Amino acid sequence: MKKNNETLDEAVSIRSADKVFNPDSDDEVQALSGINLDIASGDFISLIGPSGCGKSTLLRLVADLLSPTAGEVRVFGKTANQARLDQDYGMVFQHAGLFDWRKVSANIELPLELKGWSKSERKVRSKEMLELVRLEEFGDHYPRQLSGGMQQRVSIARALSFEPRLLLMDEPFGALDEMTREHMQVELLRIWRETGTTVVFVTHSIPEAAFLSSRVVVLSPRPGKIHSEIEVNLGDRNDATREDPQFFQATTEVREALRAVEASE
Repeated sequence: MKKNNETLDEAVSIRSADKVFNPDSDDEVQALSGINLDIASGDFISLIGPSGCGKSTLLRLVADLLSPTAGEVRVFGKTANQARLDQDYGMVFQHAGLFDWRKVSANIELPLELKGWSKSERKVRSKEMLELVRLEEFGDHYPRQLSGGMQQRVSIARALSFEPRLLLMDEPFGALDEMTREHMQVELLRIWRETGTTVVFVTHSIPEAAFLSSRVVVLSPRPGKIHSEIEVNLGDRNDATREDPQFFQATTEVREALRAVEASE
């Protein structure tokens, strides 16, 4: 799913990264071990693996919400810390995390407000983002007036409002019902194609990983290591893709990789 205007610049480079929680204590836990991963600009990468394998921990290393115990994480050629300070990425979690007392447009404008954008600039950008996620008529609503899927679309709009080059997503559709989840997957791919943003996506769902990704990274049980990387070539995807034999083949490849992980425990 490469776009014609996509560059081959590297978005994320991880070298020999380990993460140990509570080191040198009785509660020491090694979450990740020897992670080496390269992500090109414009890629859509999914991280999948058994519960507790360190998928979210790895995402947080990229986001500089956690620091590696050893090794290096670079984002667009910078340290992860500098990339965070430069606001090179946006982040979306499982729960939308919207502020109930702010209207939808005001929620989208919040990062821009913190960056010092003028009121008129924020208003224009909020309108653009509402159009991007197809919620033009809901800018004056409060989050509680929206469905779960709509709230997640607002969360994505907020994360993309300042045009980050990288979008980090930690099981953003995990709390949605299956039909809404499938709709959101299609919407996310549309937004990805339109913006050219690099996406790193954590999921527990095999079909979701296969449907969304240009590459699926399979992690082993704790301490998480990269077990395998699966290239997925399905072209421009839509609802009909779910009935495509190539989609079933991609899903099978991911499932077999996960079974191999379990067998190696």
